Amino acid sequence: MTQESAARPTRVSRWRAGGTRFVLVRAAQGVLTLLIVSMLIFFATQLMPGDVALIVLGESATPEQLAILREHLGLDQPAWLQYLHWLAGVAHLDFGTSLASGATVSSMIGARLTNSLTLAAVALVIMFPLSLVTGITAARMRDRLADKGFLTLSMIANATPEFVMGTVFIALLGTTVWPVLPPVSLIPPGDSPLAHLPELALPVLTLVVGGSAYLSRLIRASFIDVMSSEYIQMARLKGLSERRIVYLHALPNALGPAIPAASLVAAFTIGGVVVVEFMFAFPGIGTLLVEAITARDVPVIQAVVLIIAASYFVLNLVADLLSAGRRNPTR
Repeated sequence: MTQESAARPTRVSRWRAGGTRFVLVRAAQGVLTLLIVSMLIFFATQLMPGDVALIVLGESATPEQLAILREHLGLDQPAWLQYLHWLAGVAHLDFGTSLASGATVSSMIGARLTNSLTLAAVALVIMFPLSLVTGITAARMRDRLADKGFLTLSMIANATPEFVMGTVFIALLGTTVWPVLPPVSLIPPGDSPLAHLPELALPVLTLVVGGSAYLSRLIRASFIDVMSSEYIQMARLKGLSERRIVYLHALPNALGPAIPAASLVAAFTIGGVVVVEFMFAFPGIGTLLVEAITARDVPVIQAVVLIIAASYFVLNLVADLLSAGRRNPTR
């Protein structure tokens, strides 16, 4: 056994120990972050104008009825005690009862969350390969007219908010110019969005354009950097075909920076779902959040915002772990 081979397990074990420590630290930071976010969500909703009991019972309610309902909902307790009771319920996936409908918040969120995850998943499944093909194509046509056009359009797409982009797509493909797709996503309750692909098309298109514009630019830059490296030049000198150089040598290394970025794009997509759902009346958690805000349905608002924040954190954690893995190879 050589000295190098004897030392390698030690380096590997140290990297694994460091990786485990990094995961534990990031997980602890995440729990603390979500705890702070839950506090902000809870106390921010407490500051919303209006009396919850009065909203539930109406203007004709007597003071005695309002007092009984406030006691039943725990509104007569200090805010910090209300928060602890709510947090204990959240820990058991019990988000309380809707003030508007009387149904449990968990049952209301279930189907809507499934629809939102379906929308985001379809967008990401289309976005990732599209970004890969577009980025590599633009890199191989570097400084040509097509590449310059791609850079211009991608910059415009990156700078355009989802609601503006969605409005443009509604005008172009849903109402005025070429009305071939439904401008709103009227999916019947209980139906899967995948059974209504025309209604799903415009929301998916809005999410895909913004995300793929950023990711494809990153892949383009990474691919150009790899193709300019010394080992690619050496492969060309050895007489390897361009196809083999691109797909066997350049592409795996060019994807390195793009993989953590893909997790960040997924996180941004989850956040953008709220705006897109409201614009196209898609029956997901985004529209549920808007409906709850309109009705001042505090338990639903708290649950939806917390779920979105938790999803965003998890995807950012994945991006951090992938980035750390690239910086600390096991060899």
